[in-house]
Amino acid sequence: MADNNGFSKQDVYGAELLDERSKSAAGIVAPAEQKHKGFASKLGFVLAAAGSAVGLGNLWRFPYLAAKYGGGAFILCYLVLAVTFGFCLLVLEIAIGRRTGKNIIGAFSALNRKFKWLGILTLVVPIVIVPYYCVIGGWVTNYIYAFAAGDEMLVGEAASVATSQEYFNGFISNSWMPLVFFLIFGLITVFVVVFGVQKGIERMSKILMPALAAIAIALMIYVLCQPGALSGLKVLFVPDFENFKIETLLAALGQLFYSMSLAMGIMVTYGSYMKKEAKITSSARQISICDSAFAIVAAVIIIPSIFAFSDDPETAMTQSGPSLMFVQLPAVFNNIAGGRWLGMVFFVLVFFAALTSSISLVETIVAVLKANGLSRAVSCLIVFGIMLLLGTLSSLGYGPLAGFTIGGMQLLDFFDYISNSIIMPIVAIGTCLLVGYFCDTRLIMDEAGLLGKHTRTYFRIMIRYIAPVCMALILISGIFMDL
Repeated sequence: MADNNGFSKQDVYGAELLDERSKSAAGIVAPAEQKHKGFASKLGFVLAAAGSAVGLGNLWRFPYLAAKYGGGAFILCYLVLAVTFGFCLLVLEIAIGRRTGKNIIGAFSALNRKFKWLGILTLVVPIVIVPYYCVIGGWVTNYIYAFAAGDEMLVGEAASVATSQEYFNGFISNSWMPLVFFLIFGLITVFVVVFGVQKGIERMSKILMPALAAIAIALMIYVLCQPGALSGLKVLFVPDFENFKIETLLAALGQLFYSMSLAMGIMVTYGSYMKKEAKITSSARQISICDSAFAIVAAVIIIPSIFAFSDDPETAMTQSGPSLMFVQLPAVFNNIAGGRWLGMVFFVLVFFAALTSSISLVETIVAVLKANGLSRAVSCLIVFGIMLLLGTLSSLGYGPLAGFTIGGMQLLDFFDYISNSIIMPIVAIGTCLLVGYFCDTRLIMDEAGLLGKHTRTYFRIMIRYIAPVCMALILISGIFMDL
């Protein structure tokens, strides 16, 4: 017997459609039947998921976009989208994971067998991202060492933006140094994951996330006490609605999408580890708050510090990504008393943010490998091999392989573009269409604890109509626009 969408009940996962025997025959595992160990507590889940969301995008993309697209106007757009669009997608992915109790491929297959391709495509995202992400993590690790050692090009009397740029260019173009620090960061990531969900990811998240918050708040207070910081706060928070345009909304939408670790398979994977008694909506709300708060705190650290200490704040404000993180900010720290140690503390903050994100990416891949009968140790070894292969290409892409480009992009930039701007929006669109049209949406809403009639109607409209359109806009802007 077919349902309203034309799929047989063996295709579509639904409690109303499948009894326990047919679920077993279809390969569907109910959450109560999960065999893997999940998070021991709701706090562990929230901290791990928030750690995944809090990453480099919060530190080197959000402040730049906020300054570029109207300050308070951008932040207001971002927060509105966070409590509507972002919250619904976050709830959706967590609910899919916990309802099915499976990894990303198994979860999408359980919802509808014809959507197994979507799970495979989702798996491609962390496979592509984690190698180059660990390369950047290696750059951060090197800067911790450089500031601790007092490198003259970064903290010496003659240090400047020019010497900072020279140091960065010299480091990333070196044949072996970026590889060494990439391996250090990658090994730390895999070392945490190999200990499992509770003893590795959850335990480390309970250490790293409070440390991350403490360092961020301390740096923010220090920066705000400096002369000139208020000028940065004005740029950051005073809304500039006169220059508000569609690009402001698209930039906020894109930043939110990347920042909350959506369409990477992470929240589905972590959701499969979540205890049944924990409330998904309250957990998603806490994750959203943590991610948005950290993004704003990061902006409060970076933008006012540029106005307080930079010789050329207008130029520095136009930089984003590696240029902001590894060139402009070290020059800013050099103008501060004790800047050597402040710079080291800042890059420890960045290190923790990058590490929590890379851990979640690796765990997403490991969960799929484990579901195919491999042990966690062997799965981690395979992922590390993938990281070595693709990460080495990214690491050498600014050195010995600098002459090899794809579409005019260096290898690391190409991997970032293809994953963030192309695959992830497609995955998000596919997920919304799957849940909105090709499986029983009521099951996901029941799992998420969405009980009120108006709440369920709002969720259904968001998933079926609004979110796919927003994802399509992100996809189009990623292809044709530079946000």
